[in-house]
Amino acid sequence: MQDDGTETTSLPVGFERFHRRAFVNYQLNRAHALGYAERDELREAATKIRSREDCVAVFESLSATAEREGRLRNATSYLRIAEFFTPPRSLEKVPRYLRYRQLFDAAFGNTGAVRHQVPYAAAALPAYRYPAIGPHRGSVLVHGGFDSLIEEFFAIWERIAAVGFDVIAFEGPGQGGARALGGLTFDHDWEKPVAAVLNYFGLQTAGLVGISMGGYWALRAAGREPRIDRVVSWPPVYDWLYRVPRPLRGATRAMLRHRRFMRWNVRVRTRLVPMLRQVVDQALYLVAGDDPMDAVDWFLGMNATHLGSERITQDVLLLCGEHDAFQPPALARAQAAALTAAHSVTVRTFTKDEQADQHCQMGNLTLACQVLTAWLRDTGARGASS
Repeated sequence: MQDDGTETTSLPVGFERFHRRAFVNYQLNRAHALGYAERDELREAATKIRSREDCVAVFESLSATAEREGRLRNATSYLRIAEFFTPPRSLEKVPRYLRYRQLFDAAFGNTGAVRHQVPYAAAALPAYRYPAIGPHRGSVLVHGGFDSLIEEFFAIWERIAAVGFDVIAFEGPGQGGARALGGLTFDHDWEKPVAAVLNYFGLQTAGLVGISMGGYWALRAAGREPRIDRVVSWPPVYDWLYRVPRPLRGATRAMLRHRRFMRWNVRVRTRLVPMLRQVVDQALYLVAGDDPMDAVDWFLGMNATHLGSERITQDVLLLCGEHDAFQPPALARAQAAALTAAHSVTVRTFTKDEQADQHCQMGNLTLACQVLTAWLRDTGARGASS
């Protein structure tokens, strides 16, 4: 997008090898794919990264340089990487998050996106309304997943708006500013924040797009909130135990009941695997917990029974990547089979040849958004004619 906000951003294509560590490499690709991180600057930054702590210092510095040079959108993207790698309970987390939002406002304030605070419990859910461009086709709610901030998905908002939908991009309890500023801990019953957002904006009907783990919560909400008229799970979770081969699921469930052993196991593994430590720390932050089993329980709370796929009657789009390391295609297949009452189910698996096989299609978001927006248009037109 140009700085006057008149065109959608030209997004890069290709999943790069920025760093030898897969988790760090994915996060750098995530920033690159979303449109506001320069490939050469990411490559140079990656040479200085040996640890999670390095990521914070390197990208804090890179953000400051970009800001001094007037490249505010680059500065915003780089500060997001620094914020992402800041431990969730660090004293630097909230100040860095607030600085990120200030930079976002400065960089994207001319686009027409307006921030709102949606009352929820004793606090508020951050939300943005981004108005449709061209003929109006309705409204679409967009939210992220486990560790995202809703601002980072601006490139997705603008593509949905560009085909005629008002976009309401929001964070639920446990996410982003709802957790950092409002202290709202996570609730898997996602129909609650969705209802709050619909009520606040006075919407009687809307589509719903859940990104990353948000794909699970979007489907949960759609099965219980009749004002959602179509739903996108990008990608599905369905049930985390379905990552385990069927013959081993019973043994896995039995092992999980041995809580003392599991607690010890998680503590040992998080000391040995930095990526796992980051995941467990984030899950504990979401629920304000300290026991490693709180993180295990949080993940296991996302399951087929809680989801209730049989309650979903809308049109459903499931997006997944053939080499998604976080939410693999097996989960999408299980989810599709469980949608027995849906009006329609469309499954789109992106491939390596399309350079879109990674988690949330970081590598070819342009293609993923084309599939998404075409489906939103088509299902909207079908609903209007029925």
